[in-house]
Amino acid sequence: MLVIIGFVLMILGVFGSFMPVLPGPSLSWIGLALLYFTSAVPVNYWILGITFLITVVISILDYVIPAKGTKKFGGSSYGIWGTNIGLIVGIFAPIPFGFIIGPFLGAFIGELLYDYKDHRRALKAATGSFMGFLASSFMKFVICMMFLGLFLWIVWNNKSELF
Repeated sequence: MLVIIGFVLMILGVFGSFMPVLPGPSLSWIGLALLYFTSAVPVNYWILGITFLITVVISILDYVIPAKGTKKFGGSSYGIWGTNIGLIVGIFAPIPFGFIIGPFLGAFIGELLYDYKDHRRALKAATGSFMGFLASSFMKFVICMMFLGLFLWIVWNNKSELF
């Protein structure tokens, strides 16, 4: 049962790497940890510790990278706040791809509030926000796929004890 629940969490983690509603790397790590709670798999604290540390770092970077992208492309603190607010609104907005459109529009509107005359700078900051979001999502996806591969490798090596 723990293997099945762990596998479901691994798959949800992969989807969560693109959907901000689901904490992708965290779900994947919990799925990996559940595998070690079975009596068939010997506990490896090194793997659990290293993957936990990676999960914490990626989770922190997930919030930092879009804001840094906005700042790198010339955005102000208004744009950074707009990015974060737009992400939250975009998650709950009933529009397709709201979690992608939200940070972009949030940064754009935030920059327009800062300086409503400079539309070009606002668009550049919003582009930085979008690039940061894409980089963050790609990074989470890679980590979740690595965790899934590790999960499958551990299951394969212990299949005689698990099944």
